[in-house]
Amino acid sequence: MSDSNDTPTSTDGPQSPSRRKFFQTSGTVLGASALLGLAPLSLSPGVWAAGSDAPEKTEVKVGFIPLTDCASVVMAAELGLDKKYGIKIVPSKEASWAGVRDKLVNGELDAAHVLYGLVYGVHLGIGGPKKDMAVLMTLNNNGQAITLADQVNQKGVTDGESLATLLKGEPRQYTFAQTFPTGTHAMWLNYWLAAYGINPIKDVKTVVVPPPQMVANMRVGNMDGFCVGEPWNARAIYDKIGFTAATTQDIWKDHPEKVLGATADWVKANPNTARALLMAVLEASQYIDDPKNRPQVAKLIAGKAYVNAPEEVIEGRMLGHYDNGIGKSWEDPNYMKFHNGGTVNFPYLSDGMWFLTQHRRWGLLDKDPDYLAVAKQINQIDLYKEAAAQLKVPLPASPMRSSTLIDGVKWDGSNPAAYAAGFAVKA
Repeated sequence: MSDSNDTPTSTDGPQSPSRRKFFQTSGTVLGASALLGLAPLSLSPGVWAAGSDAPEKTEVKVGFIPLTDCASVVMAAELGLDKKYGIKIVPSKEASWAGVRDKLVNGELDAAHVLYGLVYGVHLGIGGPKKDMAVLMTLNNNGQAITLADQVNQKGVTDGESLATLLKGEPRQYTFAQTFPTGTHAMWLNYWLAAYGINPIKDVKTVVVPPPQMVANMRVGNMDGFCVGEPWNARAIYDKIGFTAATTQDIWKDHPEKVLGATADWVKANPNTARALLMAVLEASQYIDDPKNRPQVAKLIAGKAYVNAPEEVIEGRMLGHYDNGIGKSWEDPNYMKFHNGGTVNFPYLSDGMWFLTQHRRWGLLDKDPDYLAVAKQINQIDLYKEAAAQLKVPLPASPMRSSTLIDGVKWDGSNPAAYAAGFAVKA
């Protein structure tokens, strides 16, 4: 993929092994710490004792898309946290979510920073080849947004309610972009539109565009709105072509977003490597969630090798400083979280099930799957618990959680088929 983000493009549990044994040694990681002018990160690394606990692979290629929420994968490598657990993470910048999907399935990538719903879609054979998949951990909550073009604002639109009024008079005249048909951004966009009585299947046109190409496509008029991760919503405001109509934390506070994903075969063949990878990224998540580290993280991921966007565009929303581009500024306590005491990272079964309910709601699934069984197959809770225990990360009391979304509908995973069928607006 080119480092440039300015070319318009429009494209339509395995059983966990025994817990590893550690012995302690001392060490210091330089690299990114020195580059950013930080004090070296002092570590007391646990290294592999030998034998059955050793990583099966010592070099792990991890794909990512240029988005702010790739930060924990990047920082695990840049801070040398991977070495602490006996592996070397090789971050691999990818061009599109379809490319990430294909490279995971064919083995070119060992793991990836990937859309939650994409993993579930591949597992069920929606939107591509069917392959058993695994979610090792959730990488972040919150921090995505829905951006509308300035020309829509010029017609009086500032939010979902005023957009609904406009669309009633001009059905099928507006185009919205998301990043992958089964992915998180497609589901946030659909849910938000439907909350205002807009049917995303019947009332608007939708296209698929890779995240780094969203702004360039809006600039040349290829779409009237999009849903994507940061920093591309903030970049649209920076470039004076769009405004933020809603954040995804407005839709669902502390919603699941990207995950650390792999194929089930890879995890089964490399359980110790998977656990080592999980631990390195989990520790990086803790590092990023310390507010004093975020400006330095923003500076590092802003580079061409990673997100390739102005540092200030990344840093603002990473710190919770929001401006919607049309006169409203606020400090958002529900900005992008990477750890939050471990509540971000635990792979809740109900989170994965929610994406299946939306796939069913919008006709991507023609019948109800066994929601809970699928989530148990994919989400590697036992493996996560082992990693969390080593890092003393707290665990929730239950693998299910409850939330009330923007439309006032409660989700708790207790009756997913009824939940999926119960929406007034659906395919």
